[in-house]
Amino acid sequence: MVMNYICVECKSTFPLESHKWKCDCGGLLNLEFDKKPVDFSKTSISKNHSLWKYIDTLPLEEADVWQEVTMGEGDTPLIKLAENLYAKAEYYMPTLSFKDRGAAVLIAMAKKLGIDRVVADSSGNAGSAIAAFGARAGIQCDIFVADSTSDKKIKQIEAHGAVIHKIPGTREDVANAAIAMVEDTQVFYASHIFNPLFWEGTKTYVYEIYEQMDGKLPEAFIIPVGNGTLLIGAYIAFKELLDNGQIDKMPKILAVQATACAPIQKAFLEGENLVSPVENNGTLAEGIAIAAPARGSEILKAVRETNGDIITITDEETMQARKELALKGFYVEITSAVNYAAYSKYVAKYPELIDQKVVLPLCGAGIKSN
Repeated sequence: MVMNYICVECKSTFPLESHKWKCDCGGLLNLEFDKKPVDFSKTSISKNHSLWKYIDTLPLEEADVWQEVTMGEGDTPLIKLAENLYAKAEYYMPTLSFKDRGAAVLIAMAKKLGIDRVVADSSGNAGSAIAAFGARAGIQCDIFVADSTSDKKIKQIEAHGAVIHKIPGTREDVANAAIAMVEDTQVFYASHIFNPLFWEGTKTYVYEIYEQMDGKLPEAFIIPVGNGTLLIGAYIAFKELLDNGQIDKMPKILAVQATACAPIQKAFLEGENLVSPVENNGTLAEGIAIAAPARGSEILKAVRETNGDIITITDEETMQARKELALKGFYVEITSAVNYAAYSKYVAKYPELIDQKVVLPLCGAGIKSN
């Protein structure tokens, strides 16, 4: 399988063995490789109940080392919350969050490349996922987190044998500290932001929904967005399904940000193509509290190309939504609740959504929040 990183700016290409995480020109990297359409007549009856049943569209092959890394991630339930509203219960994953989708693919590739140590930075869930799959693959992990990260997430990361680096300051300070270590040591950067292998895993979220809805997609996807790992993965899947003639139009992406930290919504409303950093005024939704998203331009492009929208949710609205979900039987972490809070706002803005199918993710389990 021919596969390369490609710079979004100058279009230079690099083999995966180069371990590049950005181009020499400073541009970010995407991934190019030959993909086959998924044969859903086969996946629907497959005995493989994990995301790896979509191997034809993933950057690994059937005989590759992913079988030594997988923990059964994927194939999470799609549950009806209300008429036309469905929740994808991503907290069924091995580390209790959707980040396992991307981590499984990224770490499987790292193992295939013979990498024995990786660095990652995270607000918590991605770090837990990288640490767990790294442990499974026999790869040492250095995980950088903010010193304000939930104690429960830090304990989970440490339990998998990763080295924790607690960094004071903002999420951007955490990323800068991780990047400094990568540049000093040349260790592989297993970043869910910079390494596009991660989105090849998160795109399977959409493939599963397509299959669970009998070869259709909902009219809209509500997706939380900080660094955009689920949103970009979903957009990639939309394009693949469209290119393969398996859908005839892309669903709307209805993105959600925290009111106290919403740089992407600001750029969207102002008609900008670039996202300028904002001040993070503090939010309980730590998973999307990203003041300077590196992939902001790509997120804006995805939302606009799907005729989507971006909305913000306050902490008060988030906590009320979390309470309402718990009373329905779903105990989710705080950041996950922004999706349910957003639904009522979107319905008020777009009344037609009441009669259309909408899917939102329950991204992480409630026991991961303090």
